[in-house]
Amino acid sequence: MFSRLREDIDCVFERDPAARSTWEVLTCYPGFHALTLHRFAHWLWGHRLRWLARMASHFTRLITGIEIHPGATIGRRVFIDHGMGVVIGETAEICDECTLYHGVTLGGTSWNKGKRHPTLARGVVVGAGAKVLGPITIGEDAKVGSNAVVVRDVPPGATAVGIPARIIESVEELARHEKAEHLGFSAYAVSRSEDDPVSMAIHGLLDHAVETDRRIAALLKTIERTGVSMEDDVATADKFDPKYLSKIVD
Repeated sequence: MFSRLREDIDCVFERDPAARSTWEVLTCYPGFHALTLHRFAHWLWGHRLRWLARMASHFTRLITGIEIHPGATIGRRVFIDHGMGVVIGETAEICDECTLYHGVTLGGTSWNKGKRHPTLARGVVVGAGAKVLGPITIGEDAKVGSNAVVVRDVPPGATAVGIPARIIESVEELARHEKAEHLGFSAYAVSRSEDDPVSMAIHGLLDHAVETDRRIAALLKTIERTGVSMEDDVATADKFDPKYLSKIVD
């Protein structure tokens, strides 16, 4: 038991730069509390003490804002960041190394008994506010964008965004997504809709940043071929404050 607690604490430090001490994680992280208490509720559920299991789950929701059905199966080193509003259904399966942000729903689309909630393979990341619905599978190391609504399987390593969710496949979209992550800002929640001028503006800025980086890289290669070293100049030009970008976007 203590080894699992140590593992969960280490997991928080790895994925949340705001974590400063073990005591802080033990006392102030609702995701850590919810997962720890879920293990007890799941044990009760497995021993057919169903009412006690549901009461344990209900108590966990009251103190953390995270609702996990005691029948849900959750692996090791799973991290729930912030956690408020997270809902995980009875037949949901979450494999090792997954990360969920606040407002995530792993829900069902049917009132029939049996498997009706999603399965997250190893290393899946589900962004804030995303809804993953039905007995679908999110492949290993896949990402679900913030506020996406996923109702179909997502292949391993893919990124699903939008409502309903679609898989990012084009080179242009992947480049835009990588640029956004590099700047410390993810445009997951923004759809490529011609009816949304804000969406068009943000995508336009990211596309411009990608193209600018490409041109600068080509220019530096040309200059270096002439024998001029640009290392010192580039080092000062590369400084960028992603926290500032996140602040002005929020």
